[in-house]
Amino acid sequence: MIVFKLNGQSVQTHAQPTETLLSVLTDDFKINGSKYGCGRAQCGSCAVLVDGDPLRSCVAPLSAVAGRSVQTLEGLSEMGKPSALQQAFIDEQAAQCGYCTSGMILQSQALLDRNPKPTEQEVRQALDGNLCRCGAHNRIVRAVMRVVNKS
Repeated sequence: MIVFKLNGQSVQTHAQPTETLLSVLTDDFKINGSKYGCGRAQCGSCAVLVDGDPLRSCVAPLSAVAGRSVQTLEGLSEMGKPSALQQAFIDEQAAQCGYCTSGMILQSQALLDRNPKPTEQEVRQALDGNLCRCGAHNRIVRAVMRVVNKS
């Protein structure tokens, strides 16, 4: 059995330690924000935060999060309301198909947690490894900068 925190709650699973974190999140815990994109940790659609750091859950074994804290897109909301970053994505219409959105938001949240006042260039650099095939990158950057400029 593997025990970890998921969005602030202690959880346990009997899934195999070698099973990917993404499959455990979706199959065992019905957490669907993170998406299976490339399966090679190249696109960022599957990103989650582990102890505050981004992790590509499509390749990470479940054993990597034993005793640690995992946060998903669903865990960012505040008392059922979108977080400031999630609301900024809504306000800027920063999602087209929405497939990359979870990874973009979580990668951005990790940046903002480390650096609440990044420059636009730092935001772009932090999101460089996350792919959006719809071409919403400029709106995504505007959404992050909206949060930066409000804080």
